[in-house]
Amino acid sequence: MTASVPWSEIDTVLLDMDGTLLDLHFDNYFWLTHVPETFAKKHSISIQQANQELDERIHAYKGQLEWYCLDFWSRELDMDIAGLKREVEHLIAIRPGAELFLKALSESHKRAVLVTNAHQGSLQLKLANTHIDQYLDMVLCSHDFGLPKEDRSFWDALQRSEKFDPARTLFIDDSEPVLDSARDYGIQYLRSIVQPDSKKPNRTEHNYPAILEFSDLLPINK
Repeated sequence: MTASVPWSEIDTVLLDMDGTLLDLHFDNYFWLTHVPETFAKKHSISIQQANQELDERIHAYKGQLEWYCLDFWSRELDMDIAGLKREVEHLIAIRPGAELFLKALSESHKRAVLVTNAHQGSLQLKLANTHIDQYLDMVLCSHDFGLPKEDRSFWDALQRSEKFDPARTLFIDDSEPVLDSARDYGIQYLRSIVQPDSKKPNRTEHNYPAILEFSDLLPINK
């Protein structure tokens, strides 16, 4: 499946953040290494025990808004999750070619909108480190709508805010459940990501056309 898109047929570009514009390594390291290590020290247990307990508690909320909420996990785990993120914020990084793509998009007549499940605290930390918002027309967080992108109703809420035409919209996200939700809503052009985490192997199976680098989508007609 080709990753290129018919730019003349697209007015709006909706962009995910973590694993799409930004390297997912930060988030994976944070939740799979930094949080378990801190949790283990806090409760004087082994890393293995910490991982087991955290896996059971966190994965129960997968696909729900709580999964992404820093305030929720700060309460649930009795830990300063936002503060722990700042301890490893040096790992926040833009994916290859993403900034060049955003620059090209901002110079076109396409409307560029960041649509993320990230909690506002995480969103602001990442924008402060990357400044990708300078290229965007709008930044929207699913927490503002009270619904995750996996929920079909999220797209109705987004439509009320953005008034985009699904038939003339490109949406790029590394999560296939989210892309499935967008597809069911009727968004015409959907693209996935080959390597969301730079420290992990490329994905080999995709239900949607996938891009390795954003240069795969250039040039953009204006």
